[in-house]
Amino acid sequence: MKTTTKFFASAVAAMALFFTTNVNAQSEDSKATRLGIGLSAGVPTTKGFDVALGADLRLQKDFSSNISGLLSAGYNRFITDAGDASFIPVKAGAKIFFAESAYFSGEIGAGIGTEKGSSTAFLWAPGIGYGWDNGLDLGLRYEGAEYKGGGSLGQIALRVAYGFSL
Repeated sequence: MKTTTKFFASAVAAMALFFTTNVNAQSEDSKATRLGIGLSAGVPTTKGFDVALGADLRLQKDFSSNISGLLSAGYNRFITDAGDASFIPVKAGAKIFFAESAYFSGEIGAGIGTEKGSSTAFLWAPGIGYGWDNGLDLGLRYEGAEYKGGGSLGQIALRVAYGFSL
C-alpha cells in the first residue's frame, strides 16, 4: 500500500472515530473569540510532490452556537527532491457545527508565493473537523491553489491545533 493511501486511510479512520461519539447540541449561543495555533501535514494531490507541511494562526469568532467566522494566515510548503513550492495562505471562512463539537468548514483566500518570480493563487479549502472544550482541534481538509494561467497545487491535509480564548 502506498504511503499516500496509508496516510489518507489513517486520517479518515481517525476522523470517523471522533464522529461516532454521542454529541448534543449546545443549549445557548456562544460569542467567544479564540486564537488557534495549528500544524498540518498533507498528501499532495499534485503530481511531483512528496509531502506538504504547514503552520497557521487562526482567529475564530462565534456568531451563534453553530456558526463561527474564521480568519487565518500561515505558511505551506510542498516538498519534493526536484525543488519545493511554498506560499503564505491568507484566508477567511466559516465553521458550521452540525453537532456540539463536530463541524464542516470552508475557507477562501489568497496564497502568496514566496519564491522569486512566483505568483499569488486563489485558495479554497473545504473541510471537516472536531473541536474539544479544552482547546484541541483536529481537522481534515482539501486545500486547492489555483494560479492565473492554469497551474494548480492541491493537498489533503490533517491539521492539529490548540486554541486559546481571548
